[in-house]
Amino acid sequence: MKKFLAIGALALALTATAAAGATAIALTRAQDDATDTALVSVESAAVLRQGSKGGEVKEVQRRLKQWGYYTGAVDGVFGAGTKKAVIAFQKKNGLTADGVVGRATYKALGMNDSYNALGGNSGSSGSSGSSGSSYTSSDLYLLAKCIYAEGRGESYTGQVAIGAVIMNRVRSSKFPNTIAGVVYQQGAFTAVTDGQINLEPNETAYNAARDAMNGWDPTYGCLYYYNPAVATSAWIFNRQTVTVIGKHVFAI
Repeated sequence: MKKFLAIGALALALTATAAAGATAIALTRAQDDATDTALVSVESAAVLRQGSKGGEVKEVQRRLKQWGYYTGAVDGVFGAGTKKAVIAFQKKNGLTADGVVGRATYKALGMNDSYNALGGNSGSSGSSGSSGSSYTSSDLYLLAKCIYAEGRGESYTGQVAIGAVIMNRVRSSKFPNTIAGVVYQQGAFTAVTDGQINLEPNETAYNAARDAMNGWDPTYGCLYYYNPAVATSAWIFNRQTVTVIGKHVFAI
């Protein structure tokens, strides 16, 4: 009798263990499913399309307006006008012109945090798509000084473009790999030669420097710029022109 009771107890214990194991597996699967659902939800929220609202939309509108693609209100509402501007920007940058702001469009806009939210890159410092977080306040100050000295009479986009050229040089193997190294490279910038680099930058120059550091590049990767009205170097005129912003020609 005792033998049968022991066998019965063992069977119950095994059954309970199996049930507990099945419950644990079910809970793990449920947690995994919830995590996957959450990730999909985050990614879906990060993609912007007509009908979207919020700060990300507002930033897209602000950048498109500064670049001349958008003429409506910067109100954070993704309407037909914003979609039309996004499509125009996408066409200009060789992207799929669907009016949806996803990874590729975020990258072209220089909105790196949003790009990273969609798995765009690892966010490691020093990469061509990294944000300005890897740079110091001294870097920002020097970049703003150079922008102010070289282009304080230019439009905001033109000032960002000057900063973008400096950032492109930092990332290029053809130039020094620091902002200070690029700015103070011998003969690189007229403002350094004539002392205007020592002027104090204004808030506009600081904002332009921040935008350039964060990836906004109205020059589409240019390494050079010049004012054809005052430039004297025959060499610079032979560079391939990419775009013209204000008084400056931007080239590669």
